[in-house]
Amino acid sequence: MPLRIAAKIPRAETAYFKKKLEPEIDGEAIQLVGEVDEIRKQPFLADAAALLFPIDWPEPFGLVMIESMACGTPVIAYRSGSVPEVVEDGVTGFIVDGEEQAIRAVSEVGRLDRRMVRARFEERFIASRMAREYERQYRELVVRDDATREQTTRVGAKESKSVSF
Repeated sequence: MPLRIAAKIPRAETAYFKKKLEPEIDGEAIQLVGEVDEIRKQPFLADAAALLFPIDWPEPFGLVMIESMACGTPVIAYRSGSVPEVVEDGVTGFIVDGEEQAIRAVSEVGRLDRRMVRARFEERFIASRMAREYERQYRELVVRDDATREQTTRVGAKESKSVSF
């Protein structure tokens, strides 16, 4: 299975890229596609067997994982940052602890239902669902605040009734 790498190589990483990665890129089994723009992103992700996301820092969200799942493409990601919150292990992809597990996960990705990957994306990450959830949370906070204010008012009224001069 070919590995297609979509990435922008930062200037600060050019030496590492040239020394460690470039010698491995043969143009057939391993291809460097470069940076993928918004027009090419959807077909690039949708045509992939999986998205490999070998993150090793505490990524706060990982939008690319969500974009992949929106295409029905499972995610294979290292257990770091937001990965355990975004990827449902065995449903929308696999959460792995290193390269060996990631390699094994590639051979398991075919057993995942891509329609389920897309369905879980819709259930968890579409904007209208998230907006409804935010609204529900805000309403809950307002009700809780009103209840706290009402309780404080009642306690204050009792205290004022018991005060004598």
